[in-house]
Amino acid sequence: FTGVCGCCGPLRPRYKRLVDNIFPEDPKDGLVKSDMEKLTFYAVSAPEKLDRIGAYLAERLSRDVVRHRYGLYQYCIICLCLFCFDNYVFVHMTTDVIVVIKTYFFVKFANIEEDTPSYHRRYDFFVSQFSAMCHSTHEDPETCSRIRVAGIKGLQGVVRKTVNDELQAIIWEPQHMDKLIPSMLFNMQDNEDSESSPLQNIATVCEENPASLAESCFRELLGRAAYGNMNNAVHPVLVHLDNHRLWDPNDFAVSCFRIIMYSIQAQHSHHVIQQVLSHLDTHSKNTPRVRAGIVQVLLETVAIAAKGSIGPTVLEVFNTLLKHLRMSVDFELGDGSRRNSASSLSSTRTKESEERIVQNAIIQTIGFFGGNLPDYQRAEVMMFIMGKVPVYGTPCHTLDTVKIGHQGTKRIQAMLLSSLIMVTSGFKCKTMCAGLPVAFLEPLCSISLMEDSELRQLVLEILHNIIDRHDNRAKLRGIRIIPNVAALKIKREKISKQDVVFMKKHGQQLYRHIYLGCKEEDNVEKNFELLFTALALITIELANEEVMIDLIRLSIALQDMVLANEENMPMFIRCGIMALVAAYLNFLSQMIANPPFCQHVSKVIEMRNLDAPYLLPEHVFREKLPDALDRDDVGLYFQTADLAEALSVPGYNVERLAIPYIPQVTEEDRLPRRKSFVDTISLQVDILSNSLPDQSQLAEEITFETLKKAIDTTGLEEQERERRRQVMEKFQKAPFEEIAAHCESKANMLHDRLAQIFELTIRPPPSPSGTVTVTSGHAQYQSVPVYEMKFPDLCVY
Repeated sequence: FTGVCGCCGPLRPRYKRLVDNIFPEDPKDGLVKSDMEKLTFYAVSAPEKLDRIGAYLAERLSRDVVRHRYGLYQYCIICLCLFCFDNYVFVHMTTDVIVVIKTYFFVKFANIEEDTPSYHRRYDFFVSQFSAMCHSTHEDPETCSRIRVAGIKGLQGVVRKTVNDELQAIIWEPQHMDKLIPSMLFNMQDNEDSESSPLQNIATVCEENPASLAESCFRELLGRAAYGNMNNAVHPVLVHLDNHRLWDPNDFAVSCFRIIMYSIQAQHSHHVIQQVLSHLDTHSKNTPRVRAGIVQVLLETVAIAAKGSIGPTVLEVFNTLLKHLRMSVDFELGDGSRRNSASSLSSTRTKESEERIVQNAIIQTIGFFGGNLPDYQRAEVMMFIMGKVPVYGTPCHTLDTVKIGHQGTKRIQAMLLSSLIMVTSGFKCKTMCAGLPVAFLEPLCSISLMEDSELRQLVLEILHNIIDRHDNRAKLRGIRIIPNVAALKIKREKISKQDVVFMKKHGQQLYRHIYLGCKEEDNVEKNFELLFTALALITIELANEEVMIDLIRLSIALQDMVLANEENMPMFIRCGIMALVAAYLNFLSQMIANPPFCQHVSKVIEMRNLDAPYLLPEHVFREKLPDALDRDDVGLYFQTADLAEALSVPGYNVERLAIPYIPQVTEEDRLPRRKSFVDTISLQVDILSNSLPDQSQLAEEITFETLKKAIDTTGLEEQERERRRQVMEKFQKAPFEEIAAHCESKANMLHDRLAQIFELTIRPPPSPSGTVTVTSGHAQYQSVPVYEMKFPDLCVY
């Protein structure tokens, strides 16, 4: 026995000798293949030796690194990847260099494709270790960067090794995602470039930027996320942004969610939106800047998701945003009502400005989201938003405007209408019935009658967006006398049958609101400009011969209203209406291209230029106005007879020009102006009493002339509307006591009249079947069963 040492002589354990034999004398020759096969067979035959083999390989690796034998450690890495699948090796590596090398060969191991799945392997330890490396705070910046990069690469290796393995779904559980995601985000915040490592032979580990590498790993992780894992992947992002207070400013938060939305699959977008909405609800009582930051992130999210599929999230987005819009107005107005000192006044103003940031962000989100939807979905969104606009006298199921009062309601109305402008921008409906359905048009027109010029301007802009289907609005901006309309190159098409039907049904409603909107006392120049554009767009998009006649009647009615001045309108409003009529008739005459019509309009405009320039749009808003208008100078005004004579050509029913235009009366006439409104539709006693026939009328002979009068209903419709309007105004403006006395007297009069006309006598029934004989002053009815009795003359009553 020679007494050779057991650590280096022939008495060494067999696994050490097998490990030593695989390393060549010259690293360039590579591993000895035959000895590798022996070591592999030994490891398979004695799996209990795997831990010892791994420990010895780690020992050799550490020794080679200390001795700067960089050529041999790579073979140790390969062997460790082949034989060591437990955590023993990693636990016993402590130095910075070995930590980096540890990560390197783990990444090598993660890239190995295995034929058989592993049922016992877990990666909890690796996730914890690599996450801790990602948060390294080493004093040396170079070493710190190297350790962070190694940690990110290790996490990337864990992700690649586990996400495609069905048996490793545990990696998506919250306890692991709460370590993975924050580690990546923590490094993405740091954009400083790291210098190259002195360990030049370590595969450029330290030549990469931790921020860019973390972003790449973050994208890869999100790209591999399945449907059921999206919530666990997004929630840690929101928590990280909260913990590090990254909502104000929110540049990093916006960047993160852009990465998320572009990395995940399109069909998973609604999961992200739902998470942000829930987070916004969680922070509903946070500072305005934090809420504004979350809303702006939501804006970026829905802007990307709207281009793809967002599923059922559409209504949820709008419901949540509208709720937070109302809450923001509550906060703003609530603070404003508690002003009691100079310091509180300054703080309140600051809070109001911050709440305005939140409100503007919400408006932009609503408008941008709706504007990026397809046209068929955009129409539904328009209906949805319009249904939430609070209007006095109409139910509003989403926004409780009782607490915020008139000022808050007005603010919300302006905000929602502004978002509607954004939604309708670029909207091209094939038919006007689809763009302006009744459920949308009626509340929109109701808002157009409010005593607020800003709201009326918003309504007109919405109408412009919907009606203008050929992008002509930009050519018509500014109320003016256009010398040559042909030079504008107006784009138009022949009006469709569907649009003709629409104007027959709803044209009077549009005319009425234009008529009533013109005489509002708080109108400014912009209101008249928008009214002119509205009339011009209706002429271009929806006007046939019948509509043009109605528009001329509307213009003449506006002129007559100014001259009569029954409502004592301010001189600015009167002259503004005159200028509007002149500008529109000048435009219409050139669109019709009727020489006599154009001559009459041009003549009136020339006379105004000479004698009354304040009646033209170029001067009315800039010159001093007179105290009164000269009604006797007929040359300054458009004459119905001259216009009718000019249009006496086939296609135009000039007889209708002789019928004065009277606005259509509806039950919501001036509804938004009052807190309460009496339904006067059922109280039209005057009309009913006048429609009852007396004995002389009943006894009148039926002749050819009476039939002719009955058939000829020209003008009766307008007279009926005027009579209804007068009744409506009477019941709206008169004191309640006067209305009650009037109704009582009319009811007594009707009772007496009916008693005179119908002198009914009911005789006892002659048989058990229950029949009666009815005698009237005008007819004798035969005996009929009681349940079959009919009194046609009583239907009116």
